[in-house]
Amino acid sequence: MTFYPMVVPACAVDRSFRTNGQSTTAKSHGALLAAPLRLQKVFACGPGFLHSLPHMKSMTGYGRGECAQDGFKVTVELSSVNRKQSEISVVLPRELEVLEAQIRDVINRSIARGRLTARVTLHAGEGRLSTQVRLNEPLAKAYVRELTRLAKDLKLSGPVTLDMLARAPGVFQTDEAIADAEDFWPAVEKALTQALATLLKMREREGAHLGKDLSARIAAMRKSATQIQKHAPDVQKRYREQLIQRVKSAGLETPGLDDDRLIKEIIYFADRSDISEELTRLQSHFQQYNDCLDSREPVGRTLDFLAQEMNREVNTIGSKANDSLISRAVVTLKAELEKFREQAQNVE
Repeated sequence: MTFYPMVVPACAVDRSFRTNGQSTTAKSHGALLAAPLRLQKVFACGPGFLHSLPHMKSMTGYGRGECAQDGFKVTVELSSVNRKQSEISVVLPRELEVLEAQIRDVINRSIARGRLTARVTLHAGEGRLSTQVRLNEPLAKAYVRELTRLAKDLKLSGPVTLDMLARAPGVFQTDEAIADAEDFWPAVEKALTQALATLLKMREREGAHLGKDLSARIAAMRKSATQIQKHAPDVQKRYREQLIQRVKSAGLETPGLDDDRLIKEIIYFADRSDISEELTRLQSHFQQYNDCLDSREPVGRTLDFLAQEMNREVNTIGSKANDSLISRAVVTLKAELEKFREQAQNVE
């Protein structure tokens, strides 16, 4: 009996386990991932369920699997790279082309984003190599006749060569034909499962590094946003002092603190430079990132969206800020946000 990893609902995972003889309770999905490897893997019998416990994954990876059946060896190679959407390319030998839909279905259950190329090859074993090869002469003559007629109709020059005939489907046949493609599906599926397991492991390993980097960027942006939030209330006070100083420098009568004109100007400035809403939304986006870390679904597109929204808020803060300290903090925010955006494009 073959066992395949599968997704297990949250209610089905026992979050209490024993480590070094002591009972430990996983308070979060992250704590469960920190457990020994044997505790992370949950298996179920049956094909098509190949997922590990979910966490952030990269879109880059490679996997290879093999399986032998009836004197043939099936090899499956998978490679994936970054792509905004899911794109799957399957390269199959002519004998197994009817299995493309089933292969795509299995891959789609495990891959949500990225460009993945699946290459399946079929190798004959030693016992098969001694099989006698026969020429289907009537079919070869039919190819020559039809290709010659086509060349004449299209007014093309050049004869039909032996190389062209050798490549034509069905011209060469073996005494023992390959079994029906559907009969090879169990072997293809097993090799595909192995390849997917290796691919996902690589994507998860790189995804862990991406998650650390993204979290560091968020921490740096939180720090800058906190500095801005602490500094913002003092901006209005300094503006009032600067306004009074300008009046004095112009040789005009210094207005009192209760002067209506001074109060109106300060109120207008305060309304125009208020960034409390933007800071609140920015903190909300930071929290949404933390929620992504606990998500059981691919989060790449969500991170792309959050990067766009954070960029909108940071730009607004920068345009409203009439203060050098806030402007410097905004520069730091933009630099970290750009690094975050670029790295998020690598996440599934």
